[in-house]
Amino acid sequence: MRNWFLPRRTFVLSALLLSVGATTGCPSEKPTPTPDSKTGSGSNAAGTKTPAEPFLTISQEQQASWVRNFNPLLAPGNVRWPTVAGIYEPMLVYNTMKGEFTPWLASKYEWSNGNKTLTFTTRPNVKWSDGQPFTAKDVAFTFGLLKKHTALDLQGVWKWVTAVEAKGDSTVEFTLARPYVPGLVFIGHQPIVPEHKWKDVSDPVTYTNENPVATGPFTEVKTFQNQIYELGRNPNYWQPGKPAIKGLRLPAYPGNDQANLALLNGEVDWAGNFVPEIEKVYVSKDQANHHYWFPLVGSTVFVYTNTTKKPLDDAKVRKALSMSIDREQIVKIAMNNYTRPSDATGLSDAHERWRSAKAVDAGDWVKFDVAKANQILDEAGYAKGADGVRVAKDGKALRFDINVVTGWSDWVRAAQIVTQQLKQVGVEATLKTYDFSAFFEALQKGTFDLSMGWSNEEPTPYNFYRDLLGTATVKPVGEASARNWHRFGAKQSDGLFEAFEAATDPAEQKKIIDQLQDLFVETAPSIPLFPGPSWGEYNTKRFTGFPGKENPYAKLSPNNPPEYLLVLTELKPK
Repeated sequence: MRNWFLPRRTFVLSALLLSVGATTGCPSEKPTPTPDSKTGSGSNAAGTKTPAEPFLTISQEQQASWVRNFNPLLAPGNVRWPTVAGIYEPMLVYNTMKGEFTPWLASKYEWSNGNKTLTFTTRPNVKWSDGQPFTAKDVAFTFGLLKKHTALDLQGVWKWVTAVEAKGDSTVEFTLARPYVPGLVFIGHQPIVPEHKWKDVSDPVTYTNENPVATGPFTEVKTFQNQIYELGRNPNYWQPGKPAIKGLRLPAYPGNDQANLALLNGEVDWAGNFVPEIEKVYVSKDQANHHYWFPLVGSTVFVYTNTTKKPLDDAKVRKALSMSIDREQIVKIAMNNYTRPSDATGLSDAHERWRSAKAVDAGDWVKFDVAKANQILDEAGYAKGADGVRVAKDGKALRFDINVVTGWSDWVRAAQIVTQQLKQVGVEATLKTYDFSAFFEALQKGTFDLSMGWSNEEPTPYNFYRDLLGTATVKPVGEASARNWHRFGAKQSDGLFEAFEAATDPAEQKKIIDQLQDLFVETAPSIPLFPGPSWGEYNTKRFTGFPGKENPYAKLSPNNPPEYLLVLTELKPK
């Protein structure tokens, strides 16, 4: 199961972009030019000015200094952007805005053998940046590395793949242990490495790959220093006339304040930051060139309820807590009206075509209704004590901590509103802020009462609901869970997930997801608050071709590999 958050260090949620910490790095091995972010020119070690180059300046992750690592088999948070999709490339790119896969290093794919065999035809005439031909054998080799070094199998592909074999130079065949159609995204999105370079790497887990050989549009490391690095375009890129821009420039911004200041001053061409009052502070500074687009196709933000703890194991209590929350207020105050309240399906706009109107109508427990919430708790036997706090059937007061990450200001504000509103129904909640590591450990191990959290992003809602409802994803408290942090499993869901894994017919898939939505609405395993915006800002003073409301050809955000490849290959100098 893909964990979109941790491997991708900044994710699409504003919170993480507000709080990424600093890391330490080492200097470049030899003197390199120091670019001037305003002019695009630089000074070499002797102080001589170098010609201006139209390199695209990007703010994507925030660190005090850079570490030179371009290993695409590692989790993206450990390697420099855009290693996993821009330097290296996958066979397919899922386009969230169009709801379809775009062929990339593979020209097509086909299911057969009862959906237990997946065959890719690799694209002809693709070369690695050193001029060597790319073939299906490189794909088979890459997956062989994941099998040999399990630490590299970030999506657990070899738990359901039994064999990968190149059938000549242009065909690669994956044999699955069982029908698993949702696995297409995990295979299709895997960055591919060249066998002729990596076969001699003794330990690919620790390999930093400082001078990458790859198929992507930007493979040449022009500059690498603690505070900035630059990538030039691939001299052998397979898409004719692309990329149109000469290169990428990534300055190190230690925190959100510095990153946003550079953006507001026009020094950054493309960013994926949370910017409060963006119309006022960014767009108004240069209305002709400063633009943003925050489509609601990011991860849905939840208040997770630990269902191993009483009375949070009671669906009536979970629904009453949800009814006590004024999502409109959260959206306005905490999220600057960048989003909207979630409906009871929990689905973001990325899954609009899957949304069941029946399930939405049935989910009245996401509507703000304090009187109804109090009534539910009264009828369920949770009476108010003398202090106004309700008491559970075991005699314990309904007092909960709600966890959030220190510095994630939008989420902190949202959690503060939740704590205030729960008091209206006799539930006392205390806000607890932690650094990310402690917060995430509690979330993964189930050692929390209530916790803010994100959710799954995949091409279909299969994994979204599997994380929320599937019994196979439930782990004991204390054992790290990849996604089912609230420890809830509905046995009725297991057959539906199994049926979806074998289904390729869109109508059949939709019918199954409709049933999962009904089950989610019925059981309310956790509390959805709002769909997360996909953050993206751009400056057209030097470059054009960015997606936006008028041309939504892909997500604008640079935070989601491999989809940002669709943008990198469309941008043009002005």
